[in-house]
Amino acid sequence: MASQSRAGQPALHGLEFGINEWLVDEQYERYLHDPGSVDRTWRELFASPIPAARREARDGATTARESTDDAAVKAVRVAALIEAYRVRGHLVADTDPLTAGRVAAHPELELTAFGLRDDDLQREFVVDGFSGQAIMTLHDVLNALQESYCRTVGTEYMHIQSSQERRWIQQRIESPQPPPDVAEQLQILYRLGAAEAFETFLQTKYVGQKRYSLEGGESAIVLLDALLLRCIGQGVGEAVIGMAHRGRLNVLANIIGKSYAEIFDEFEDAVDIRSVQGSGDVKYHLGAEGTYRALDGGVIAVCVVANPSHLELVGPVAQGVVRAKQDRAADGGEAPVLPIAVHGDAAFAGQGVVFETLNMSQLPGYRTGGTVHIVINNQLGFTTSPANGRSSAYATDVARTVQAPIFHVNADDPEAVVRVARLAFDYRQAFHKDVVVDLMCYRRHGHSEVDDPSITQPAMYDRIDARASVRKLYAEALVRRGDITERQVEGALRDYQGHLERAFTQTRARPVPLSPKPVNSVNHLNAIDPVNAQHAAASVAATAITEAAARQVIASQTAVPGGFTVHARVLPQLQRRTTTLDAGTIDWATAETLAIGSLLLDGVAVRLAGQDSRRGTFGQRHAVLTDRRTGAEHTPLSSLGSRAADFAPYDSMLSELGALAFEYGYSLARPDALVLWEAQFGDFANGAQAVIDEYIASSEQKWGQRSGVTLLLPHGLEGQGPDHSSGRIERFLQLCAQGNMTVAMPSLPGNYFHLLRQQALGERRRPLVVFTPKSMLRSKVAASRLTEFTMGAFRAVIPDETADTARIRRVLVCSGKVFYDLDAHRRSGGLSDTAIVRLERLYPFPTEELGAELARFPAGAEVRWVQEEPENQGAWSFVGPHVHRAAGCPVVCVSRPQAPAPAVGSARRHAGEQQDLVRSAFH
Repeated sequence: MASQSRAGQPALHGLEFGINEWLVDEQYERYLHDPGSVDRTWRELFASPIPAARREARDGATTARESTDDAAVKAVRVAALIEAYRVRGHLVADTDPLTAGRVAAHPELELTAFGLRDDDLQREFVVDGFSGQAIMTLHDVLNALQESYCRTVGTEYMHIQSSQERRWIQQRIESPQPPPDVAEQLQILYRLGAAEAFETFLQTKYVGQKRYSLEGGESAIVLLDALLLRCIGQGVGEAVIGMAHRGRLNVLANIIGKSYAEIFDEFEDAVDIRSVQGSGDVKYHLGAEGTYRALDGGVIAVCVVANPSHLELVGPVAQGVVRAKQDRAADGGEAPVLPIAVHGDAAFAGQGVVFETLNMSQLPGYRTGGTVHIVINNQLGFTTSPANGRSSAYATDVARTVQAPIFHVNADDPEAVVRVARLAFDYRQAFHKDVVVDLMCYRRHGHSEVDDPSITQPAMYDRIDARASVRKLYAEALVRRGDITERQVEGALRDYQGHLERAFTQTRARPVPLSPKPVNSVNHLNAIDPVNAQHAAASVAATAITEAAARQVIASQTAVPGGFTVHARVLPQLQRRTTTLDAGTIDWATAETLAIGSLLLDGVAVRLAGQDSRRGTFGQRHAVLTDRRTGAEHTPLSSLGSRAADFAPYDSMLSELGALAFEYGYSLARPDALVLWEAQFGDFANGAQAVIDEYIASSEQKWGQRSGVTLLLPHGLEGQGPDHSSGRIERFLQLCAQGNMTVAMPSLPGNYFHLLRQQALGERRRPLVVFTPKSMLRSKVAASRLTEFTMGAFRAVIPDETADTARIRRVLVCSGKVFYDLDAHRRSGGLSDTAIVRLERLYPFPTEELGAELARFPAGAEVRWVQEEPENQGAWSFVGPHVHRAAGCPVVCVSRPQAPAPAVGSARRHAGEQQDLVRSAFH
C-alpha cells in the first residue's frame, strides 16, 4: 500500500480502526485502480482525511485511543467484516463430510478482529446492497455471511481481478436461496438411488473385480444431472466429458445411457472381439456416446472420451474434441457444446498437464468457451494423504492461476451440490471462462475394490465405515422434514434394483456376446482386420494438382491488403516463391504452401499449431504476416476465395504434452480436416511421449479410435548439439505395428507435398509422423520442379536414376538429409560404382518397392544402410531386417557409434564425424 494517499494524507492502516491491515491494504489498492470496485463505505473512508487524533494513535502516542463508537467508523468495520468473509469464509465452511457438524473458526473472522463487540449485534449499519439490503443489523449481517460462506459450500472468488465477475458471484451467493420443491428433491433422490444401487449391485455380483466405484461420491451423478438439465434449458446441444476411471462406469450407465447389459457383458468378459481392432482396453477406460434424457423428456447428446490410465491426459484431448466441434459450426462461431472435465483431487494437484490445459482456456487457438471442472475430492490419492501430495491448501489451487472461481461443496448435501452446479454453469455461460466445483467426498473402498485402505489411513476409514451413504442420509432428512414418505424412498430403490437384476439375468442367459454396435467418430470407428491393416495403409489418393491451382496458391503469397507493409526481410522470401515455379527450384516452404493451399481449394480445412509455427522456427513458413508499422496480421492462404476451406495457423503455448493431446482430440472430431502439430525441434516431442504412446500409437487397437493427426518433427544432425538434432525416429518405429501410423522422412519438397495431400485425401485415417528438414529448408539441391506437383504421387522409395546399373557393386540405402552428403561425396570422387537409394517412408515399410529397386542391380552388389544417427538410435534397428528381406542378402549398417545422446556438443567434432561417416559408407 502506498505510504501517502492521493490527497497528501498519511497512509491508512487497519490498526487505527481495529481492522485487519491486509484487508484495508487490499481495498485501498482496488480503490486506487478502480474506485467503483469497492463498496460505498470504503470509498467514503479513502476519500476523507483521517482525524489527527487517530494519526497520533497510529504513530504510537500514549494518549488513550479515541472512542470508535461513532457510526461511520463502525460501518467501515462492518464493511471490512463482510469483505473478510468473502475472502476467508471458505476456510471455515462445513465442506468435509467426514467432519460433519464440526464448528470451525478463524481468528480473522472473529468480531474482535474488527473492533466489534456483542453489544453491536443489534445495531443497524449501512451495508451498501449486501444480501440485497441497504441497512441491516450486525446480527443479520453475520447470519447472512455464515449462510452464504460458511455452510456446506465454501466459495473462492476474490482472487478474480474482474470486479464485474466478483459482483456477479456475490449477487448470487449472498442472496437468500429458495429451498427446492418436492419434484426437485425426488429428482435428486432418484439420481442418488441410481448411483448407489448400480455400485452395490456390481459389488454383489462381481466380487473382487475392479470397477473403481463412485461410492462416497455419488453426488457426482447429481452434479452432472443438474449440469445437463441446465444445458437443456439453455439450449446447449451437446456435452463432452473427459474423466479418469473413478466413477466412470456409473457415469456411462446413469448419464450416458450405456445399457446395463453392455456393462455386464464387459464384466463377464463376453464382449465381441470384433468390436475393436485388437486387444481392446479395460472397461473403465472405454468411451461412449449417448443421449442424456431428462425426466421431463428433454434430451442432450453427451459423450465420454476414451482415456488411458495416465491421469488427466484425457483433459486436453476432450478440449480438442470440443474445439473441433465448435469449429465445424456454421460461420465458425461457437457451437453449443459444453466441455466437462472430471478430475481426482490428487491428480488435479499433481499432474502438470492440468495446468497446461487450464492455460489453454483463454488462448485463441484453444479456447472452448469455458470448461466446468469437477474435482471428485476423495481427500486421498492411492495411499498418499494431501500432506504428502501437494504443497497448496486445496487440491484446486492451480485453478487460481487462470482466475477461475472455485466452489468447494460438501457432497453429503446434494441440494447444495445442485445449487453449485447451476451456479457454475451460469458463470461459464456468462463469462466464457473455466469454473471449478470441488466435490468434497470420500472413497468408501480403496484405490480399487481389491485394495485395503485402512492399512495406511486407519482413522479415516474408521470414520468412513461408520458413515451412512449420502442417499440414506438425504432420504432420512427428507422423511424427517416431511417432504416425502419412507414408502416413496423404498419404492424408488426397489424399482431401480429390479431394472439391474433383470438386465443381469438376461446377460447370464444370453448364449452369445453382443453384436458390434454402430460406432461414432470420437470414441470408435469401424474396426479393421489387423491382418489387412498394412495393405489398407498403402492405399493412396490422387494428389497431383493443376498448374493453374499452383499459380493461384503462390499468387496469394504477395497479394497483401492495400496499405499493408510486409517486413523487409520477409517480402523477398514471398516474392521468390512466385519465381521458383518457373525456375524449377521449389523449396520446402513453397511446397508446403502449395500442399496446404491446394487442399483449401479442394475444400479441406487445415489446422496448423505449434511453437512459433506461424512464422516457422527457422523463419521459413510465414503463414501469417505482421504489418511492419501497425502490427496488423494477414494470412495469405485465407485469401484464396470464398469457396476455399478455412486455414487456421496458431502459435501454441510453450507446451508439448497438453498441446499435442489437444490436437489429437481435435483430429478425432474433424476427420475432414488436415490437423498438423509441429514441434519446435523434433526431439521436443519427447515431452509429449505419453500422448504418443497412449493415444497416437495405440488408440485404434484399444478403442477402435482413428485419428489423422500429423506430427511435423524437424530432424537432422547439423552440429547444433544433442537437443536439436534427433526427432527420435527409433521411438516411433518401435511403436509401429498393424498399420497403425505412417512414419516418413522425405528428402524432396515435391514428395513432402504429395505426402501431406495423401494424408488429407486418403480414405483411411491414421496418424502421420514426418521428420521434416532443417538445413534442407534452404538447400539449393533439395528442390523440386513444378512437374513434380502436377504429376505423380508420393514415392515411398526414390530410385537412383543416375546410376549405371551394370557397373554398380555397392548400394547405399538411406533416408533424409544424409542423401545429399552421400551424393556430394560420390560426385566429387567420381564413385560411379555406388548407387544411392532413398527410403522416403519408413512405415508401413515399402518392401515391394525397395525390393524392385534393389533387383535392378547386379546380384553380388553389397547393400548398406546409412544413417547419421548413432547405431543404437535412428531407423536401423527397425529397417535392418526389412532391408535384408528386400535385398535378399546381409545388410551392413553405417552410422555413428552407439551413444546415449543423439549428437555431440561441438560443431567441429560433429563435422569430423560426418566426414568419417560419409567416407566409410563408400569404403
